[in-house]
Amino acid sequence: MENELPTIEELQDQAVAPVEPVEQRGSSLPLVLTMVSVLIWFAFQTAQLLVERNNLAAVKANFESAMQESQKMQGQLQSLIGKTAELAQQGNSAAKAAVEELEKRGIPIKGATAQPAK
Repeated sequence: MENELPTIEELQDQAVAPVEPVEQRGSSLPLVLTMVSVLIWFAFQTAQLLVERNNLAAVKANFESAMQESQKMQGQLQSLIGKTAELAQQGNSAAKAAVEELEKRGIPIKGATAQPAK
């Protein structure tokens, strides 16, 4: 019979040829490309963060003078309100009206005592 399968003994008697190892060229290329792209991405992000940090430092420096000016004006306003409150306590009617209006608007006045309603 021609289509007969070989027996196990026949298969064991046959010499097995050693398999030569196959070189895998370029198999590390995807890994290398991935690592290079990750490195480039991290470098880009680092550069962007440094630029952003410098921009924020510049904005902070620009606001510093405005903050000092506003603190100066706030001190002047508090001084003016305090002197107006002193005048109101001394009996000045215009100062009393100004203090009452400031209290209505919710502006705290130091040194001013609440006057009882008559």
